[in-house]
Amino acid sequence: MAVYTKINKKDISYINKNFNIEKFINFQGIKQGIENTNYLLRTKNKKFILTIFEKRVSKKEIPFFLKLMDRLNNSKINCPKPLKNIKGNYLIKLKNKTACIVSFLEGKDKKKLNSKNCFEIGKIIAQMHLVTKKIKLFRKNSMSVKNLNPLLKSIKFKSKKSNDLEKFLVNNLKNIKKNWPKKLPKGIIHGDLFIDNIFFKKNKLSGIIDFYFAANDYLMYEIAICINALCFDKKNSKFKINKKKIKNLIKGYESIKKISLKEKKSLNILCKGAAIRYLLTRLYDYSNTPKTALIKIKNPNEYYQKLITHNNLRTYKDYLI
Repeated sequence: MAVYTKINKKDISYINKNFNIEKFINFQGIKQGIENTNYLLRTKNKKFILTIFEKRVSKKEIPFFLKLMDRLNNSKINCPKPLKNIKGNYLIKLKNKTACIVSFLEGKDKKKLNSKNCFEIGKIIAQMHLVTKKIKLFRKNSMSVKNLNPLLKSIKFKSKKSNDLEKFLVNNLKNIKKNWPKKLPKGIIHGDLFIDNIFFKKNKLSGIIDFYFAANDYLMYEIAICINALCFDKKNSKFKINKKKIKNLIKGYESIKKISLKEKKSLNILCKGAAIRYLLTRLYDYSNTPKTALIKIKNPNEYYQKLITHNNLRTYKDYLI
């Protein structure tokens, strides 16, 4: 979530004409996140989220995300439900961009997760994977390791220190691609389960938001993304892996759905792939985001540290003990 595109009362009036629900009377930009523009819309009695799709989301892929959220909602996976307009479509045009409105998910993200939270997250991921394996939708993962070379080439490396970083990234990406696993169990994954995309209410998990990186990929890659995003603790700008959180995340997942031996053996390389993906996207945003954007740029150094941590681990057991 972020605010790149500004809207006004005239835009709200246009939205009101296009949706057969209570009139929106208030709107407010949401600053968190880095991908799309988001606003909180309020009617007299309810709240909704307006998303205006920005640079990284392809227009032709947006229906995939909305159909997925709708079907997950119908399968009792708590996530935002897309609204259809008076013509029966999910999408509208706003400021010459594609936009949608989804229901507001109660709860909020936590600043820090405990081990019990990680167990709950593991459970909801497994429940989601069981549902998505049966959903006949397909989207190729635009952020898979096979697609990261163009992103790496688009990053502006300026200093000598940057040249060392570029060599490090080139070598690591080459190694990750060479050792990337083949034929692991696949399905639709959320693909971006960060702490601010997971909501809690009264300390219980209330649901998941922001499905705009969802794609068909290895189910275990989701676990790897979550280990990177949720199972490191920050202390004095250092990121240290928390194996207790990993253990609970996996226990929660396996309480619903078993992880195969082949998947477990692939965990280290999948974690490296997830770490380099976020390191590259953050480096790109660091050098390419306009200064006028109402946004807090996330520090790439976090994922540099995490990639080094994975480079010093090897086996599945290394992540638990």
